[in-house]
Amino acid sequence: MFGALLRHYRELAGLSQEALGLRIGFSKSQVAMVERGQRPPKGDFVPKADAALNTSGALVTAATQLKFSSVATWFESFAEEEAKAVARYEYECHVIPGLLQTEAHARAVFGQACPPLDDDAIERLVAGRLDRHALLTRNPPPDISFVLELSALMRPVGGVDVHRAQLQHILEVSRLRHVHIQVMSSRRETHSGLSGPFVLLETDDRRRLAYLEVQDRNFLVSEQPHLGDLFAKYGRLRTEAHGPEESRELIKKMAEDYEH
Repeated sequence: MFGALLRHYRELAGLSQEALGLRIGFSKSQVAMVERGQRPPKGDFVPKADAALNTSGALVTAATQLKFSSVATWFESFAEEEAKAVARYEYECHVIPGLLQTEAHARAVFGQACPPLDDDAIERLVAGRLDRHALLTRNPPPDISFVLELSALMRPVGGVDVHRAQLQHILEVSRLRHVHIQVMSSRRETHSGLSGPFVLLETDDRRRLAYLEVQDRNFLVSEQPHLGDLFAKYGRLRTEAHGPEESRELIKKMAEDYEH
């Protein structure tokens, strides 16, 4: 909304993004990102824009109400439901789930984004990912389960030291009594998750939802029969994967291998 207001006053003044940027000492791209809501206005951006556009304090007042999301905009609706969930189940085949990522791992993931992110955006998204970890220690604790492909655990994102710490972190999380982490054997010829990763939620008001994502595109599933099929699929995945204890030993061995 702040970005829309800024654009309204800029166009009313007959200025391009580049022209406004020159007047207030910021680049065209910075003005554009603020207008799109992709980054918060930094430094004296707001008072200078307010004066340049003669908004009589409207932009300054609006800026006091700014609340920039610390998660990707396309993830916001799911993050709101996730924070309140009583149960969360995830199958992942490519990457370590965000809920299990260390700070260094998350920073390495966002650091290779395409198109590239600036430093402010990376720090904001890393902070948002870490904020989501509160679900793991929330009271009352939700029921949390992960089924992970071995290949996702083997990719050394961020380098050897970061990856070793990441595996150790997953081991620590797996010891929480309300968290169950299972590894899918790489020797299985086939299993129920070959069509891709997904996340299942049971919300605080006992609704069921599924979340699907590919290439930064996503959607929530709330209708039958697709929703029921995904919950049934996850139940089968848990029977097809290694049990929690065996999975913990596999992850422990992987972490130890990096120490030698």
